[in-house]
Parts: sequence; structure tokens; C-alpha cells
Amino acid sequence: MAAEPQNIPVGSTTAGSIAVAAESTVVSRMSAAPSFDVTDFPVPHGREEEWRFTPLERLRGLHDGTAVATGEGVKVAVEAPAGVTVETVGRDDARIGKAGTPVDRVAAQAYSAFEQASVVTVAKDTVLTEPIRIAVHGEGGTAFGHQVIELGAFAEAVVVIDHTGDTVLAANVDFVLGDGAKLTVVSVQDWDDKAVHVSQHNALIGRDASFKSVVVTFGGDVVRLHPRVEYAGPGGEAELFGLYFTDAGQHQEHRLLVTHNTPHCKSNVVYKGALQGDNAHAVWIGDVLIEAKAEGTDTYEMNRNLVLTDGSRVDSVPNLEIETGEIVGAGHASATGRFDDEQLFYLMARGIPEHEARRLVVRGFFAELVQQIGVTDIEERLLAKIEEELEASVA
Repeated sequence: MAAEPQNIPVGSTTAGSIAVAAESTVVSRMSAAPSFDVTDFPVPHGREEEWRFTPLERLRGLHDGTAVATGEGVKVAVEAPAGVTVETVGRDDARIGKAGTPVDRVAAQAYSAFEQASVVTVAKDTVLTEPIRIAVHGEGGTAFGHQVIELGAFAEAVVVIDHTGDTVLAANVDFVLGDGAKLTVVSVQDWDDKAVHVSQHNALIGRDASFKSVVVTFGGDVVRLHPRVEYAGPGGEAELFGLYFTDAGQHQEHRLLVTHNTPHCKSNVVYKGALQGDNAHAVWIGDVLIEAKAEGTDTYEMNRNLVLTDGSRVDSVPNLEIETGEIVGAGHASATGRFDDEQLFYLMARGIPEHEARRLVVRGFFAELVQQIGVTDIEERLLAKIEEELEASVA
């Protein structure tokens, strides 16, 4: 077994663990086993491990069943190039829930309450040269949703899911990749200040298929996202990237689980966040499970946080559980800190004013992840958003 120790510098607000287990404990990390039935999950009270960082009182009833869908909700619009099928289907469609099962009460509530789902299908061997764009715009009220993006064997596509407006939304999003398929998903959370968004993302990766997820979170009062990955055959690869900028009063929580349940698969996780303002709270939970049958696994996860002002809080918890010693490599790292004084000194010594030097450091901190998006207009928009956020902290 090759397992690297976690990298936690002095001053970090991080905890993590590496465990070698005799049997899978994915279910033990939850208050109940995964289920499509909301009644199988007890109402959380905030003491449970999976809810202890979440401000339940700000979820507007999504966690306890008091939230009811209203007429406004959200409006979903899909722009798709030729070769893509877009459908609105009922709850009985066999493709719904194929990629994964709800793992907490909000996800189960979303599954139990949605009326129609949007299904986007890219046919076998289709290679798209333009991205599929899914606009989810909040129009007030409360909504429950479900989306499915499915790629046939050897298809290639880029999907941009753009969340804007104001709403209270609980949703599940399924990504199903056929053998040899390649999918890049960019999920942007650019909500208005009062929005609440809780969502579970399920990716099922076929044999020799490649999945890249880029999650970008800026807006909203509370955003809690739960990306999950499993493999349907050997040779699959998953890259999970994340960028978040947490302002005063915001709660942004990203909880990831990569389950290596098939031999000879890879995963790489890199999430970076910046925080500023009183009561800005970012949570990152990174769980990787390597099952006993997943020999030849190669995995690594990393979380970095940059605290720009006093009054902000970061909780970063990487976990790695290994059930077989026959792996290529496995490790995790997490760090939280302020500006690097040496970087600032280097820039200022070359005549760059301090406020501009600080801006350069933050831009450089995020540059690696912005480049992963691969959609020019989205990259430009996010760089502009980062500049806007920096005006409040380092101008």
C-alpha cells in the first residue's frame, strides 16, 4: 500500500484521517443507508457527523419536510448543439436515479418531491464542439429538481450548468458516462444573496471513461453541494476541481465522496477557496474510499484555503479509507492560511504596490482551477467575478 501522509501546516483549522479498513464503512458515515425514500432518513438536528457544520435553521425547511414547492421556483433552459437530445420526462423514466441514490434527507426529499426531470442525452460516438448550456434561474419560492446528463459510448461533451437568481432549491443531478466517453461539467453557483441551494451530484463512470467536474461557488446565503463518484468499469478517470469565494455571512459547503469500487481507476481532487468578512464559513469534506476489489487504484485529494480577513472560518476534513494494499498510490493534503509574506515581499520589492500585489497573489491562487474550465466566456466571467470580490478585501 502506498499512502501519503496528509499535509497540515501549523495554524490550519483542518482535521483528517487515513484508515486501513477490513470492510466498507461508507454507510457508517451516514445516519442511514442511501435511499430514495425520505422517510428512511431521520430529521437531522445538527449533531450528526454529516450535518454538524451546516446551519440547519437557514435551510428554509429543506431538511425537515416543512419546505413546500411553490409556483415560482426555478426556470430551466437548455441550449444544445446538434446531436443532443433534450427531454422533459416523468418520475417513472428508467434513467432517473441510475447514477446514484440519495444519501441524506434533503437529497431524498428532492427525489420524492420533483414532478418532472430534464434529461440531456449525447448519442454514442458523438463528439460535440460546442458546450451544452443549462441555465437554472431562481424566480423566488421553493423548488425541487432532477437533471440527468447521459453520454453514450465514446461520446464527448462539455456541459455548463449555470445557477442564478433567488430561490430555495433542493436537487439531484445525475451524470452517466458510457464506456470510453469523456464529459466535462462546469457547475456555477452565482446565486443572489438570499438563495439556498442544496444538491447531490452523482457520477457513474463507465469503462475507460473520463469525467471532469469543475464546481464554482460564489453566491447564495447557504450552498451545500455533495459530489459523488463511482465507477462502472475498470480504467475510469475522475477529476474533481472546485473554486469558492466565501463572503461575510455566507455558508458554502462542499462534501465529496469518491468510491473506488472497480480495479485500475484514477481520481484527482483539487478544491481551493478564499474567504473574507465576518462569519464567512467554508466547509470542505473530502472522502475517498478504496474498496478491497479496487486493486490498482491511483488517487489524490487536496484542499487549499486562503483567509483574506479576520472573522472567517474554514473547516477542512480530508478522509482516506483503504481496504486493499494493492494500489498505485493514495494520499491527501489540506492547508489553510493567510497571504504568503514572502510572495508579497517579492512583488513589492519589484515596485508593485501592496494592494496590487495582494490581488496578484489571489489571482495566481485561483488560476490553476480557472484554466480547467475550458469555456472562454465562463472563464472571463469568473475572473471578472474574482476581481469584483477582491475589491472588497484587498483594494
